[in-house]
Amino acid sequence: MHRILVGVDASPRAPQVIAAAVDLAQRLGAKLRLLRAVGLPAELPSNVWAMPPSQVIETFLSTARAELNDLAARVPPELLESATVQVGVPWDAICSSAREYDADLIVVGSHGYGLIDRIIGTTASRVVFHADRSVLVVRF
Repeated sequence: MHRILVGVDASPRAPQVIAAAVDLAQRLGAKLRLLRAVGLPAELPSNVWAMPPSQVIETFLSTARAELNDLAARVPPELLESATVQVGVPWDAICSSAREYDADLIVVGSHGYGLIDRIIGTTASRVVFHADRSVLVVRF
């Protein structure tokens, strides 16, 4: 196992996912690619509607990049291959990125606790169902 894709979000549990992936990469001599997929929430603040669409997306991406950079700082430099933010449905972006990166393994956190997760299912469950490679789900 040489390449591990780590899907993270903005939750307070993301550092635990990173820690588990780092531990695994160190044991296996693997490299990590961190991915943060940004989807536009169903309910946006009213002031967002006054912005041009490109500015709305860039605002979300900028915030996600800053959060991902903070998480990437927890990864030893010799293990970190890259850290990427992209717009997309998180489970689909994770599965697509794993194929593009030719990852040997996908690492994700077990679940979110929001209402939408309870209604339509979690990102983790969708990654497990749709991925064409092994998935490690980090439990909290």
